[in-house]
Amino acid sequence: MEKTLKREITLWGLTANLVNTIIGAGIFALPALVAEGLGSASITAYLFCGFLILLVMLCFAEVGSKVTSSGGVYGFIEESFGPYFGFLTVVVFVISCISADAAVANAVFNITASIFPILQNEVIRILFLLIIFFGLAFINVIGSKQGIGLVKFITLAKVIPLFILILIGFKEVTLENLIFEQAPSLSALGETSLILFFAFQGVEAAISINGEVKDPQKNIPRAVLISVTLILAFYILIQTISQGILGDELPLYKDNTLGEVANRIIGPLGLTLLSIGAAVSMFGNLSSEILSIPRSLFSAAKDGIIPIKYLSRIHPKFATPYTSIMTYAGLGFIFAISSHFEQLAIISVSGALMIYLGVSLAVIKLRRNGINYKNSFTIPGGLIVPILSSLTIIWFLSNLAYLELVVLGLFIVVLSLFYFLMVHLRKKHNSKNNKLT
Repeated sequence: MEKTLKREITLWGLTANLVNTIIGAGIFALPALVAEGLGSASITAYLFCGFLILLVMLCFAEVGSKVTSSGGVYGFIEESFGPYFGFLTVVVFVISCISADAAVANAVFNITASIFPILQNEVIRILFLLIIFFGLAFINVIGSKQGIGLVKFITLAKVIPLFILILIGFKEVTLENLIFEQAPSLSALGETSLILFFAFQGVEAAISINGEVKDPQKNIPRAVLISVTLILAFYILIQTISQGILGDELPLYKDNTLGEVANRIIGPLGLTLLSIGAAVSMFGNLSSEILSIPRSLFSAAKDGIIPIKYLSRIHPKFATPYTSIMTYAGLGFIFAISSHFEQLAIISVSGALMIYLGVSLAVIKLRRNGINYKNSFTIPGGLIVPILSSLTIIWFLSNLAYLELVVLGLFIVVLSLFYFLMVHLRKKHNSKNNKLT
């Protein structure tokens, strides 16, 4: 229950959680995809995405300082717009996370296969993904949790190799590889930035612990703004070094971009070390997702938001939400074997953009409600930032392919019909019970 939660997470604890969640698979796999679309002008996509992310993060900062109960984006949007939009948020959030996890699992396989070429077979890929998803699901069902030692190890394994790459990589950069003669077209920038946006996702999951943050009115906005600044700087440095060292060859190394950069700087040892670090980092993120996201399914089913009571079952021996865990892992596996990294990244991004649009609009709605949120953070400049954030996200969504937009629209329509049918049946059931009593 909400009243039992303890606010023990400090500013730097929340900041670390945001950084650790957002810096995942994207930084290892996306530099080549961005360069493929924009060439040496790829840095412009990071700046453009950084601008969007800053707008969105300011909206998260304001809403997060006002809606401080646990639940993250679901709580933000449900309190602002009601249960219907809360329902849409839960479902879209889970689908977005499943797509992201499936993309990460494929990236783990791609890197592993680059180290051991014998694994480059479709049947082996499917078996690899099966073991990852259901192996992690089994561990979580029997109640095993990540200890602080494992968390620190995964964080260090992720960050230290990248810092080393940045520190020693600058002397190997060729300035000619960073020069571009003309700015990219707006359409090319939009299409590439839509894929790149995947690397900035995670705040919607990391912010879910907002109900346990000390002094949330101050610490949530500060943590959000500090983390996005650090991450943007980090990403720009990584892309600059990758482009500066590999040049026109950068798009050729989609499976393990930074491993090849390390290979050019240090040699085969660098390739191996960074590849292992990347795989460990992605595996750690995937493990955390399969541990935490099924709890959202479990809670939503328990609260009746998702009318599937099967998902609310607790294991009689291990006291874990085993049906939600296995369902989530199964869906992740199906997504992972049916598509590859780039397609899954776009699905995940489109879902996240819908949620970010909801948070941006929530800023406007909460201000119009006229409620006095004491000591909360307010974005300067009136409604300029939430309006710009909303318009920019809509423009990003417009860069989806026509078929993707149709599928997304149909998905929302189906969810809406399902929700209103659920409400109707629930009212009918309650009315029947009232007559009987």
